[in-house]
Amino acid sequence: MTEDDEQRMRAAEEVSAVGAEDGQPQEVTPYGKKAVFGATVGYAMDGYDLQILGFALPAITASLGLTDTEGGLLATITLIGTVTGAMFFGALADRFGRVRVLTYSILLFAIFTGLTALSQGFVELAVFRFIAGMGIGGEFGIGMALAAEAFPALKRARATSWVGVGFQLGVLLAALISAPVIAWWGWQGLFVIGVFPALVAIALRMRLEEPEAFVRSRARVEAGEKQENPYRLLVADARTIRTSLGIVIICSVQNFGYYGILTWLPTYLTKQLGLSTTNSGLWTAATVIGMISGIMIFGQLADRIGRRRSFWIFQAGAFISLFAYSQLTSPMAVLIGGAVMGVFANGMLGGYGAIIAENYPTAARATAQNVLFGIGRGVGGFAPLVVALVAGWQGFGAALGFLALIYIVDMVAMLLIPERGGKRLDGAVA
Repeated sequence: MTEDDEQRMRAAEEVSAVGAEDGQPQEVTPYGKKAVFGATVGYAMDGYDLQILGFALPAITASLGLTDTEGGLLATITLIGTVTGAMFFGALADRFGRVRVLTYSILLFAIFTGLTALSQGFVELAVFRFIAGMGIGGEFGIGMALAAEAFPALKRARATSWVGVGFQLGVLLAALISAPVIAWWGWQGLFVIGVFPALVAIALRMRLEEPEAFVRSRARVEAGEKQENPYRLLVADARTIRTSLGIVIICSVQNFGYYGILTWLPTYLTKQLGLSTTNSGLWTAATVIGMISGIMIFGQLADRIGRRRSFWIFQAGAFISLFAYSQLTSPMAVLIGGAVMGVFANGMLGGYGAIIAENYPTAARATAQNVLFGIGRGVGGFAPLVVALVAGWQGFGAALGFLALIYIVDMVAMLLIPERGGKRLDGAVA
């Protein structure tokens, strides 16, 4: 018996004596910490990969002689690969295991990100970026399902928030190292660094067993219980359909707001407010730091007062802060306002993993995470275009004000989603 097995057995004994719903504190096991760490690193590389493409595109198009259209298509192809991977990897994780399939998705991402550095033309780049995108698409949902199942019920939102922070840390890593890496080793160096997560994947597979919820679910199937179609479980009945619709809406707003803000924020700061490129980068970094802080605050709050109330507080904060930010003109006010806007606009990221995990059975949990959030990411992909159209019509300030309005839709959608914060997941013992 491994150390992880012993930890989970002790946790099972604790929960059987003190229920997960009786308000008593529960201990986080070493297994839970390792599971969340592995999921966080995986999602960090998601943020890193999506960000480095933007930094590397000018050098890629220049060195390989690509047109601007081909360069733009690479970002679109990566996004299509991400959504495609999300649709399939979650179901694989529900059938074959969270740790196993998360390992495969990280390896797929790492290998084809590394191969991107060897590309000699557009076709190779497009193929490698699409396949790497598929690996990226699988990481979010599987990592969130693993974190939710490995942590105690009363600390679940904190676990999924840590995973959400991973994405922002990956974005910051890309922002910090892209310029010096390209200067020293060319754009290829950024993609070679993307190979290192393969080592994390191997270590993850060697040191982690599958979470108890999945083990019990598979045991029931092996004992003769019918293997449910995980996609069908997302629309199993009228109540589940309402829940899935509500989650798709809030995930779409999350991604639309995020990509709409970060894609155009540097342009808004330089063209509308007259900041230099250097200051624009610093002001954008303040917004990202606010986002990281918001995710951590949200996790704590959601575990204490519930998911719905926490989402409403942050959604209202996002509406108010985005609208107020669009009216600011002083550089110092914009710096502080950007950080506050980041807290509310992206602080909810970690909450999606918890709220999705609690509303779907173990047999479809990873599928729900990837499919529902993946649809939201696909919708969010249109944000840069919509913001550009509104900005061209009424200016960037008006475009930011438009983004604020979508959080009202977000607040209404929360009424479709049941409140199940702190409830024990089916099949889970810790």
